[in-house]
Amino acid sequence: MAGIHITDIESAINFWRERKPSPDGFSLEPEIRALAEVYALMIFYHEVEADEFSFPKDAYTAWLAWYQTTPDTPCIAICSTSQGDEECKGCGRSFAEVQHWVDMRPVEKRQTWRRISMQDTAWRFNKYAERAAEGKIDKL
Repeated sequence: MAGIHITDIESAINFWRERKPSPDGFSLEPEIRALAEVYALMIFYHEVEADEFSFPKDAYTAWLAWYQTTPDTPCIAICSTSQGDEECKGCGRSFAEVQHWVDMRPVEKRQTWRRISMQDTAWRFNKYAERAAEGKIDKL
């Protein structure tokens, strides 16, 4: 089951706070209120993910608007899965994730982004630049 992580909800709230700041310092725009209600319940129940299928419609719409401002794919055009690796050295996705990326739902894509960001082993996260600086990558 795919879930929307609390950090994505925080990012979406901050996106909307910048886009639609409170006119009086305490009232909330509808998008922020919808997301904040979910966020508050998650904090109260000590949850880190909210089920995407039971997510309130208004909150999901607000989350999706934020999601559409994020990069779609972690691909950096250095794909080692095409060379037989189960996990791409360039972006950190598994072969199945690379193969089915276009068919994945936004929540599934965000879960993948979170995993590869937390692992921080893919070249996408400056490993390629570090290796090049160390002279471990041949110059063209």
